[in-house]
Amino acid sequence: MDRNISENLKSVRTLSIVGMCKNAGKTTVLNWLLDRSRDRILGLTSIGRDGESTDVVTGTEKPGIFVPEGTLIATAKDMLAYSDITLEIVYTTGIPTPLGEVVIVRARSAGNVQLAGPSITSQLTAVSDLFFSLGAEQVIIDGALGRKSLGARTVAESVILCTGASYDMRMEKVVSDTANVFRIMNLPKASVLPPQSEQPLEAQLRTSDAALIPGALTDSAVLPLLKSGVLRNKRLVVKDPSKVLLSPDTFDKLAVRNVALETEQAAKTLFVTVNPVSAYGWKFDPDAFKRAMQERVDVPVINVREAIQ
Repeated sequence: MDRNISENLKSVRTLSIVGMCKNAGKTTVLNWLLDRSRDRILGLTSIGRDGESTDVVTGTEKPGIFVPEGTLIATAKDMLAYSDITLEIVYTTGIPTPLGEVVIVRARSAGNVQLAGPSITSQLTAVSDLFFSLGAEQVIIDGALGRKSLGARTVAESVILCTGASYDMRMEKVVSDTANVFRIMNLPKASVLPPQSEQPLEAQLRTSDAALIPGALTDSAVLPLLKSGVLRNKRLVVKDPSKVLLSPDTFDKLAVRNVALETEQAAKTLFVTVNPVSAYGWKFDPDAFKRAMQERVDVPVINVREAIQ
């Protein structure tokens, strides 16, 4: 592991791990982070269920989540029966889930746990605050498929993006789609925010060089404006990356017309991990996969099956 990456990881207070697909290597990354942080108190939760021994979608075996003694864990009450740690319940959050109320426990012994944490951004933020009040030095949020909201600065200041061969049989498809998610999650922060307005977007852009988008930014909203020419050389500012629902083609069209897409807040992606082996039976050449991914992103790319061991 590159020393700069290790130093960056150590300086981060809140970190989310986001997977492009099932079996991208997310749990391997999480276990590596937990193992290298035994000298610190971590807070750990998940936006969705994780830690089960068999993937409920693919039916394949999964690595468990192994926590050091002292780790603080936020998970649904029903998941405690599937953990083999000695635990102490230290806080009941009142946050409901289909698997019971989210409780915060302290691991009094090392062992495996299963996670099923909050599903709403504001709840994740509240749980992180609780972790820090209980002595955590870093909070790790185990992400779920398709939750780009984990790229919001309000959830975590930094992100690890995990991708792999399980996403698609075509390596170029995996690389292209991962690169698109990466660029959305790493939109530049707006230096100046446009004023809020109740006018339609097109009307705002005819009188101003920038517009603040209150909700989601979609193809259906953008394409007519591209055709009219009103977007050329303008700025569009969204709240966070989860609000950008544009296709790669539309995203490219914005760049061609010199449209700056910016965000009020966004987490920083520290690095991208690649898993060249699919849970469905195929695999990519590991060196070619890593090299292709590195050409499309400006952060380090790590082969999760080699480097994080």
